[in-house]
Amino acid sequence: MKYYWTLDKGVLLAVLFLMGLGLVQVYSSSFIFATESYGDGLYFFKKQLTFAFLALGVLLTVAWLPPRWSMVVAYMALVGALIGLVLTFVPEFSIRAGGASRWVRLPLGQRFEPSELLKVTFPLLMAVLITKQWNRWPLALKALSVILVFAPLMMLQQQPDFGSLVICVAVALGLLFAFGLAWRYIFGATLVSAGAFYLLVMHQPYRLSRIKAFLDPWADPSESGFQVIQSMLSFHSGGLWGSGLGEGQGKLFFLPEAHTDFTLAVFGEEMGFVGFFVLFLIYGFLIFRGMQIVLNTERDLKRAFALGLVMTFAFSLFINVGVVLGVLPTKGLTLPFLSYGGSSLVSLALAFGWLLNIQREQELIKLNRHRIRHIPLN
Repeated sequence: MKYYWTLDKGVLLAVLFLMGLGLVQVYSSSFIFATESYGDGLYFFKKQLTFAFLALGVLLTVAWLPPRWSMVVAYMALVGALIGLVLTFVPEFSIRAGGASRWVRLPLGQRFEPSELLKVTFPLLMAVLITKQWNRWPLALKALSVILVFAPLMMLQQQPDFGSLVICVAVALGLLFAFGLAWRYIFGATLVSAGAFYLLVMHQPYRLSRIKAFLDPWADPSESGFQVIQSMLSFHSGGLWGSGLGEGQGKLFFLPEAHTDFTLAVFGEEMGFVGFFVLFLIYGFLIFRGMQIVLNTERDLKRAFALGLVMTFAFSLFINVGVVLGVLPTKGLTLPFLSYGGSSLVSLALAFGWLLNIQREQELIKLNRHRIRHIPLN
């Protein structure tokens, strides 16, 4: 029975704290916008609260499942993500917004973003290919595996969802590097990826304008550079201690996407550098403990899966922070746990549920070894 209470309490408490902080942040950053747009200042908060309860249930259920069943859930989630991506191209199911078809229509007026689920299940697909002696597979199986890797990436490009595409490719290259693929293959894959990203940027005017705005946002302060400038102004206004919770001015229709992609700018203005620093201590702790779980995991498949999950979380954090601080080109990616969005929150809960389950399984292995060593010999 002791086995069921061996969850990493530090990781669990940090995730729960961030989920709670995310609810506060959604309320603070969306109240004015929700009041003006929907006549209900709690519109986004109430939806996020529902997602938070769902995410909490997912997190604890997956973490406490028997390890074999946890992996069954992971494979089912991967299949679900792939099916969801296909449905984004079916008019009867897809929802188009902002020039992209990234959402699938669900019952009761809800919608789901399959790319968020793909980001936390794509590491499993890569882990299987890396750890299952791919070189010994028959040619037909190799061809199928290549299709399974590239098909979702191509669908992300077609939606388009460039940010999720970048994260998936970065995770794939990171796993290949970590698990000892020959340097010539890694170098070749990196060159191909860099060339492909260059072409994708240069042949899409809106992406090219984002690069130009990143290099000089003040060249077009009212259009392409507007978001980045307003974000930096919000951070500057926050100073050391911040203006206080709910007192930020950037969210008063100055800062676009204040409750989603640029919510960190609102947080920085209201909580200041001190709050920003504490927040990233917690994020850093989760990454650090995630890497410890990776290093302590003995089974190759789960080690690769866990590493992919940690890298997905870290890359998502790095890109969002880089965009909001103006050190990366603008890209629509949510800040883990703090941005509004049910698909992102539930997918993150799945990711950390799997990490905790992998950690708990390793604790069971250690416990069984301890018992074997203390069996009396007659």
